[in-house]
Amino acid sequence: MKVCVVGLGYIGLPTTLMLAAHGVDVTGMDKNIKIVDSLCRGVVTFEEKGLDELFQSAVKQKVAFTDTLGNADVYIVAVSTPYDPVSKKVDAQYVIAAVKDVLAVCPEGAVLVIESTIPPGTIERSIVPLIRKNVHLVHAPERIIPGNMVYELEHNSRTIGADDRNVGETVKALYASFCSGEIVITDIKTAEMSKVVENTYRDINIAFANELVKICRDGGMDVYEIIRIANLHPRVNILTPGPGVGGHCISVDPWFLVGDYPMEAKLIRAAREINDSMPRFVLGRVLEIMKENGLSDFSRVGLYGLTYKENVDDTRESPTLQLLKEIKASGLVAPQVYDPFVKTTIADNQHQTLQEFLDACDCIVVMVGHQQLRENPAMLDGKVVLDTRHIGGITNAQRM
Repeated sequence: MKVCVVGLGYIGLPTTLMLAAHGVDVTGMDKNIKIVDSLCRGVVTFEEKGLDELFQSAVKQKVAFTDTLGNADVYIVAVSTPYDPVSKKVDAQYVIAAVKDVLAVCPEGAVLVIESTIPPGTIERSIVPLIRKNVHLVHAPERIIPGNMVYELEHNSRTIGADDRNVGETVKALYASFCSGEIVITDIKTAEMSKVVENTYRDINIAFANELVKICRDGGMDVYEIIRIANLHPRVNILTPGPGVGGHCISVDPWFLVGDYPMEAKLIRAAREINDSMPRFVLGRVLEIMKENGLSDFSRVGLYGLTYKENVDDTRESPTLQLLKEIKASGLVAPQVYDPFVKTTIADNQHQTLQEFLDACDCIVVMVGHQQLRENPAMLDGKVVLDTRHIGGITNAQRM
């Protein structure tokens, strides 16, 4: 069986490498020639634990990379699905474009697997009408998170959505070549909905924690102590509040349901609005803390962390980028910014060394709990600190 993975980003590349490392004849395809050239030179295009080792294993199995589509038995589409921030509806243009490209070259009887996260009904509405030949459609939504991709590819359960059971079994066998988790076969629409529901569930739980921090701040209570005590109950597991929700799953997928079911998805919308409001809440806390400490120069405020989670280089939808937009909209000057994992400049006043960043700041907002800081919280000694990640160990740190 010959496989082609379309899209070599955060999902497509690890999937390509995992298939190759387990003996599958696979080619990774991306229209971005820079990505393809880098991979052909043996250089992975983003940082991820275990990815370099997986790449070496795949190279030994003669994995191939190209910027053009060729003949294959199975095509796995792993391209992004952004949403319209106004309508809250998914923009499936990249998925549709990739499917059209595949249909132009694939043989009769080929299997087209869509891994991209999409709202329920997208394949029926937007993909099925494109089919003009004998091609089998499958939805196998990705289920991995940056920072633990390699492990989760091998161990997380998977869902195979196929309206033809035999086709579903074929795709299940392909994923079973590397996945030791349970692989469930269901229909396409159920597979679409299950992935969106998973991320929406997590978003709602995060929103509860974030709403608690606002209530406790207003009521003069310690939210972290309250959560600690409440979580002693065997059926309670409240999450830790944070400065917002980022990444390309939890912060985006719930809007798919809000956009398609605006009258029904009231709780989902409320949770999204709470989580989207957190960067604004953080800005308010920063201004309060500055006033309490006699600080007036906002240019001496520093944001530690640009990524959406710790110990990765993924900045998609990050709370820090959301906060920077709030700061700009408020008419404040740009703060100082630093992240040990982000090597390219994506923000004003972004520093590439920790010491330069520290020298430029009087007040530091901890936006990401990178290991660098957790292992050495004393590096912020002498600074006024707002710890939005409840890291602990930082002298005189203020909390949300």
